[in-house]
Amino acid sequence: MTLEDLFDELIQMQKKKIKAFALKLIPHLTDDDLLQPNDFPLLENHPYFRYEEGVLEGLMTAHVAYLARKRDLLSLFPNSK
Repeated sequence: MTLEDLFDELIQMQKKKIKAFALKLIPHLTDDDLLQPNDFPLLENHPYFRYEEGVLEGLMTAHVAYLARKRDLLSLFPNSK
């Protein structure tokens, strides 16, 4: 498993965790609804939901930072993969 695969797996697991929790509060939510939780005051103001959403944002930020660093290193050392 590569580090990219690990990030992908962690991000997908966190998304599932957030959706499962949100569905307990609002059973009819869709994936698109979760992109705009501010449309749902119950989610917008729920500290656990916001915390878990922050964990997801952190994972995604770390993933992008890793990919950017990898790209930079590959441009410096093109023969090393």
